[in-house]
Amino acid sequence: MTPNDFRHLALGFPEAVEAEHMNHPDFRVAGKIFATLAYPNETHGMVKLPPLDQDKFVQEWPEVFTPVPGYWGKNGATHVHLKKATKKALQPAMAAAWRSAAPKKLVKNSTQE
Repeated sequence: MTPNDFRHLALGFPEAVEAEHMNHPDFRVAGKIFATLAYPNETHGMVKLPPLDQDKFVQEWPEVFTPVPGYWGKNGATHVHLKKATKKALQPAMAAAWRSAAPKKLVKNSTQE
């Protein structure tokens, strides 16, 4: 997966917008970050998952997902190794991150999985 593939996937969610946080692109819904690019470097992205979802994705695709070290990782921030990521692995993880950040009404009215 390329950074542009990651970006395209993130911006495919309802009301998702690209912004910038700490000198790297991020993706938000209703002002809340659900994913970032180039963190900690150009070969990675990050999805902010609920901790139980983080455990599931890390176990299912350990070559793609790893928890961010420290406090952020314990609260769901999860590195995405772009070169190893596929749409099959990343789509459901990014959907979980988006659902966690989006307003409940938007999630209810969305067809995103």
